[in-house]
Amino acid sequence: MFEDLKPHIQDLRKRLMISVATLLVAFLVCFSFWTHIFEWIKAPLQAAFTSKQVSGMLIQISPAEGVFAAMKVSFFAALLVSMPIIFWQLWLFIAPGLYKNEKKVVLPFVFFGTLMFLCGAAFAYFVVFPFTIKYILMFGNEEFQANISVSSYITFFTRVVIGFGVAFELPVLAYFLAKIGLITDATLKGYFKYAIVIIFILAAILTPPDVVSQVFMALPLICLYLLSILIAKIVNPAPKKEDEEEQKDQ
Repeated sequence: MFEDLKPHIQDLRKRLMISVATLLVAFLVCFSFWTHIFEWIKAPLQAAFTSKQVSGMLIQISPAEGVFAAMKVSFFAALLVSMPIIFWQLWLFIAPGLYKNEKKVVLPFVFFGTLMFLCGAAFAYFVVFPFTIKYILMFGNEEFQANISVSSYITFFTRVVIGFGVAFELPVLAYFLAKIGLITDATLKGYFKYAIVIIFILAAILTPPDVVSQVFMALPLICLYLLSILIAKIVNPAPKKEDEEEQKDQ
């Protein structure tokens, strides 16, 4: 049995090595101009501070914090840049187990996988994060000043942005699974009520511990799940009988 798995393990190692090497090269490049990237990352916080409703500043609370902050910023940017290669390597690992006609979705998988990740990150950066950071900082600001550790801010920022990027992959995953016949629209409809619970749990994990941020993440995820049902219906619709049985179960 181990001998059968050995080629797959070797291929997985190869794909991981290429992905890690790409990430490392991108990291080194991004590290050379991390200050420019950081200006972009801290822009929502600066906007909150200049709104006259919040008082505070970014601070360094340990000797090496600046170095670690630069590394976090560079790694975050490197991950965004490396996404096409990472998706490509993921596909090359999965592809040998697929039929010839199923392998034709390689380019859509890589393109839309990258696009949806970037759309999720952009949605978080331009819509969710500015409101969330301002809302959080305004709470109790009459009592204390929001002097925020630069490292904790970057961690908070990347968790929200990457969380939304991953969440926006749901329609791509639905398309891929429907294309190879693993799911139908009836399958997704049947799991809708469970998906709602899981979505709110994920929103609680990936966002700060406040209800507003969780709702801001949960609502787009629910919309993406509904979009995934529509995609599955177009790509691999359930037979009428199966769909009717699913509706009866609900």
